[in-house]
Amino acid sequence: MSRGSSGIVAGLTAAALVAVGVLAYQASANAPDDLAAPGPKASVSASASEHAEPKEKKPRPAALPADSGTGQRVVYALADRRVWIVDASGKATRTFEVTPSALNPLPGTYRVSTRSGPPTKGSDGVMIEHVVRFAVVEGISVGFSAAVDGSMESPDPTLKTGGVRMSRDDGDAMWEFARVGTKVVVVR
Repeated sequence: MSRGSSGIVAGLTAAALVAVGVLAYQASANAPDDLAAPGPKASVSASASEHAEPKEKKPRPAALPADSGTGQRVVYALADRRVWIVDASGKATRTFEVTPSALNPLPGTYRVSTRSGPPTKGSDGVMIEHVVRFAVVEGISVGFSAAVDGSMESPDPTLKTGGVRMSRDDGDAMWEFARVGTKVVVVR
């Protein structure tokens, strides 16, 4: 390699290291304090909002709700705004926060009735995918879905919407697990 090209390579390497250092500093400066050290479970956001208001914190539920049934099922806790995916042995394999729909089903046991995989427009006008419907409230289907743009905005309370929103990763997991006929237990 000639002396000139090795100088260029060294310069580019130095510039890349500086850029990585700057990005690492920015990431660490913006990281939550509770992310740095392991300890008790950190609080999680109680709601997703399109506004930059401070988010109310509430403790993350440690376990499945006691009144959530048995066996393979999806558990949806209305008050906690949380879903658990539970395998046949009764073990929760995944849990995640959701943004509730404007219309909520009453506590009880339901079954997945229909599913729609390809992106479609939700009742709120947002493009959604992996729709897993399990209840009907006031003539409106209620089901889990993920917004294609990844948003989890609270629904307009003046609209009758039935979409329980989750992240796209959680939507993928729900889609894989909740086939037609899968039990969905809704608890307070």
